[in-house]
Amino acid sequence: MMPMTPMLSTLRDLPWLTLLIFWPLAAAVAMPLFRRSREACRSFALTAALIEGAMALLVILLFAVGRSSLPVSEDVAWIPQLGIRYTLTCDGLSLVFVALTAFIGVCCMLASRHDDAKRPALYHALILASLATVQGVFLATDVFLFALFWEAQLIPVFFLIGIFGHGDRMRVAIKFFLFSAVGGLLMFLAVIALGIYAADGPTGPTFALYDLTRLHLPLATARWLFAAFVLSFAIKIPLVPVHMWLPDAHTEAPTAGSLILAGLLLKTGGYALIRFALPLFPEAAVAYAPVLTVLGLIGLFYASWVALAQEDVKRLVAYSSIGHMGLAVAAIVSGSRLALGGAVVMMVSHGLTSGGLFAQAGMIGERMGSRRFAVLGGLWNKAPRFGAAFLVCVLASAALPGLSGFVGEAMIVFGLFRVDVVTGAFAVLGMAATLVYLLRLARDTLFGPPRSDAPFADLSPRETALMASLILAMLWIGLFPGPVLSVISAPLDIIAGQVWPAVATVTTGLGL
Repeated sequence: MMPMTPMLSTLRDLPWLTLLIFWPLAAAVAMPLFRRSREACRSFALTAALIEGAMALLVILLFAVGRSSLPVSEDVAWIPQLGIRYTLTCDGLSLVFVALTAFIGVCCMLASRHDDAKRPALYHALILASLATVQGVFLATDVFLFALFWEAQLIPVFFLIGIFGHGDRMRVAIKFFLFSAVGGLLMFLAVIALGIYAADGPTGPTFALYDLTRLHLPLATARWLFAAFVLSFAIKIPLVPVHMWLPDAHTEAPTAGSLILAGLLLKTGGYALIRFALPLFPEAAVAYAPVLTVLGLIGLFYASWVALAQEDVKRLVAYSSIGHMGLAVAAIVSGSRLALGGAVVMMVSHGLTSGGLFAQAGMIGERMGSRRFAVLGGLWNKAPRFGAAFLVCVLASAALPGLSGFVGEAMIVFGLFRVDVVTGAFAVLGMAATLVYLLRLARDTLFGPPRSDAPFADLSPRETALMASLILAMLWIGLFPGPVLSVISAPLDIIAGQVWPAVATVTTGLGL
C-alpha cells in the first residue's frame, strides 16, 4: 500500500472540481470537429458524458469513501478589488447532486437518437454545455460566481428547446427564458446588495458564502433580499404560482431537454434554497416559512388535480414534477432536520424517476407519432420490457417501499409530523392524491385494449441500458439509502444549526 500513497496524494491534488465543470464545456466546444458524421457526434458526446461520470465517481472514491476528506475546495482570487473569488467547494450535499448531474448526462446521450437529426453537433454540444453550467451551480460557493453559473444555465437550454423542440418551440423557449431571466436578475441585484453590505464589514469586500452568512443585516433588508433569492429559486423549482413555464417547456422540449429540466434544473432551485437562501437569511427564512409551506402544499394538490385532466403523457409527468417539488419545498423550510434530509433524497429520487418517465414518453412519441392517451393502451402486451420499466418508474414516483421515492417521502412525513401535525396531515393527503394520476398514467398507457393498431417495438439494447441504469439507481437508493444519508448529514446539520439553532440534530442508525 505504501507505493500507492504518493499516487493517491497526487490524484487528490488535481483540480477535480474545475475539471467537473470545464470538461463537458471543453467537449462541447470540440463537438463541431465531428459535425460531418451523426454517429461520430453521438459517440464523442457519449464518451464525454461517460468521462464526466467517471470523474464524479473518482471524486467520490478519493474524498468520500472510507475516511471522508470532504469538503474539497478550490479557491483562487478572481477580481480582488471587488472581493470576487473563484471558489468551488464540494461537500456531501454538493456531491450527491454532482453525481446526479453526471449520471443524467449519460442518460441524455443514451436518450438522444431522433431529436439530433437536424444538427447533431450543436444538439450534443448544448447538452454538454448544460451539464457544465449545472455543475457550476452545485459547486460554486462564491455567491457572485454562483449567480453567474445560475444565469449561464439558461442559455444552452433556451437553444435546446428553441432549435430542437417540437410544436411552438420558440414561443415556449422565450417563455422559459423570460421567467428564469427575470428571477435571476432580481437575485443578481440582491447579490450585489450583499456585496455592498459586506464591503463595510470586518472582512472587507467579499462574496464568500461563509463570510456573508455572518453579516448582521437589518431585518427588513434581509427579508427583501431573501424574497429576491427565493423568487428566482421558486421559478426554477417551480413553485406555484410561478410554475407556468414548466408544462409547455416539457411538452415541446426534446427528450434530452426534458431530462435536463426535470432531472437537473429543477434540482438547482431546491439545492440553492438549501445552500444559499436559508443560511444567508435565517431570520427571514423562519418568518416566511409558513408562506412557503402553504405554497408548496398548494402545488402538491394543484398539480395532482391538473395532472389528472391531462391527455398527453409528457404533460402529465411535467405536472407531477410541480407536485413533488412543492412537497420538497414544504420539507426544506419546515424546521425539521429529518424532513430536510428527506427533501434532498426526494429530489435525487425525482431526478431518476422523472428522467425515466420522460425518456419513455419520448420513446412513445417516436414510435406512435403521438403521446396522447387516445392512441395508447395495451403497451404491456406489445412491449413487455418497456411496460415493466415504465411501471417501475411509476411505482418509484408513487413512493412504493423498496424504491427510491419511498425513502425521501417517509422522512418528510415523519419530519413534518414532528413539527406540525396539520402540515404533516396535508402532506400525506397530497401524496395520496398523487397516486390517483400516477395509477391513471399506468392504466391508460400499459393496460386495457390497445387504442391503436400501430406496432410498438420493445426496448432496443440502448434503451434497455438506459432504463436498467435508472432502475438500478432507484433500487439502490430505495434499499440502501445509508451512504446517501451519511454523506449529506454533516452539511445539513450545519445549515439546520444556522437557521434553526434549537433543532436537535437527528441521529439514527442510518447516519442522519
